[in-house]
Amino acid sequence: MRMKLSVIICCYNEIATIQDVIARTQAVDLGNGWTREIIVVDNCSTDGTRELLQKIDDPEIKVIYHERNMGKGMSIRTGINNCTGDYMIIQDADKEYDPAEHPKFLRKVEETGAAAVYGSRILGGDVKYEYAHAYLGVRLWTFITNLLFGSRLTDAGTGSKMVRADVAKSLHLTRTGFNLEFELTNKVLLSGHDILEVPINYDPRTYAEGKKITVADGIKVIMTILRDRLGLSPTLRKAVERPETSEKPRENPAESA
Repeated sequence: MRMKLSVIICCYNEIATIQDVIARTQAVDLGNGWTREIIVVDNCSTDGTRELLQKIDDPEIKVIYHERNMGKGMSIRTGINNCTGDYMIIQDADKEYDPAEHPKFLRKVEETGAAAVYGSRILGGDVKYEYAHAYLGVRLWTFITNLLFGSRLTDAGTGSKMVRADVAKSLHLTRTGFNLEFELTNKVLLSGHDILEVPINYDPRTYAEGKKITVADGIKVIMTILRDRLGLSPTLRKAVERPETSEKPRENPAESA
């Protein structure tokens, strides 16, 4: 049976890298039995990224535009709501994570049937971080997650996450910033699914190169972990709940032509 992977690429002012990341994603051979769709969510870029994306005319790629900056977490939620694959994977647009490693995730699914597979920057043994506070933050978030949810993750802060699409769509996701990635982890675990890991490479960028995560984001992550562990936010969507419609994303004009 053929399976489809939905690659969600969230971007905001990534004109220097977005084309290359898309091209590298398309160049990856996923292996027999897998097809792919790419969903690019532009979070109201102002550096020309938006105009560049509007030129894309490719049946494998769907581009969705937010009419205002709604946060990376909202971009991920938009991607989840619009994906049609069996699994979805988050792919950053800034080259910190290499799309060439996507087959590792798929092989793990084929071997185990896992509902969620994360890429660990720790398992490979070659740990790279530009800033000490970034490394320490990831270690703290991972420790708290494992302590409170009974998981055995090595890298809860990874940006490379693959989740079965029906599981992701069933979750009651509310965060719109960086902490959405932790809410996703919390609620995957709370819904009874294990998260497996595969080792990945990581090429961190500096704030000068466009890194956006701050210490304030780290505090929000901890608050989200505590909120979800205390049961202050529902884990699953109500059966009658529809995807967010408060602001309808606008798709690539080329697709509707």
